[in-house]
Amino acid sequence: MRIEQLTCAIGAELTGVNLADAIQDNDLFAEIRAALLKHRVLFLRNQNISRAEHVAFARRFGELEDHPVAGSDPEHAGLVRIYKTPDQPNDRYENAWHADATWREAPQFGAVLRCVECPPVGGDTMWANMVLAYEKLPEHVKAQIADLRARHSIEASFGAAMPIEKRLALKAQFPDAEHPVVRTHPETGEKVLFVSAFATHFTNYHTPERVRFGQDANPGAGDLLRYLVSQAYIPEYQVRWRWKPNSIAIWDNRSTQHYAVMDYPPCHRKMERAGIMGDKPY
Repeated sequence: MRIEQLTCAIGAELTGVNLADAIQDNDLFAEIRAALLKHRVLFLRNQNISRAEHVAFARRFGELEDHPVAGSDPEHAGLVRIYKTPDQPNDRYENAWHADATWREAPQFGAVLRCVECPPVGGDTMWANMVLAYEKLPEHVKAQIADLRARHSIEASFGAAMPIEKRLALKAQFPDAEHPVVRTHPETGEKVLFVSAFATHFTNYHTPERVRFGQDANPGAGDLLRYLVSQAYIPEYQVRWRWKPNSIAIWDNRSTQHYAVMDYPPCHRKMERAGIMGDKPY
């Protein structure tokens, strides 16, 4: 297996390896896992694997979970189908910078995403290194956010376009989760900036140390949250991957955010993702 670093900040491409082999080969899997911790997102081309192999490889990292809104493959639990087709003229929204499922009490460890079919050009995905995003923050901002916590909501994101009854039912099923704004990576010990598009507000901002009068609370907290979320937008923290059929991305959801670029005309873009269960951030 060869590892080629793609940017100074994040990402590496693996060549000379078939992920299907790593299902049984413990040494090969250990190499891939070590590379994931180092580079945060890994890319591979020409991985002609079956859905069963896709799921079996991802399950080596941990148990898989379905998504409550995106549909899953009926024969392979945990394999979420992210399909865009030309007959969806009103479904042109893709997403914003985010880490997956932070609206859960225990967000995902990571994911293995395979391209089934993609546009001839466009439809790339980008990832950002949120360890670096934290490291580069001004020291006074680090001090300000050290003890802050934030709410993350599926209702305010996936639920926003639903009729009110379905939206409230979704929130009842998945109540807003609360996480530290700066989490500690459970394997590397690194500090990670952990707010994204799912974060709605800080839960413990309104204290005498931060707020002189009640009027300070909303603009102060809102401006700070927007500033922190915007750190993922910085190109120096990013890598961009152009998809081809049978290309695969594996990422550490604990230390990255990602963004699927909606820059292609109505056409087929079919992706399948195995999301791996994670642990509660601290």
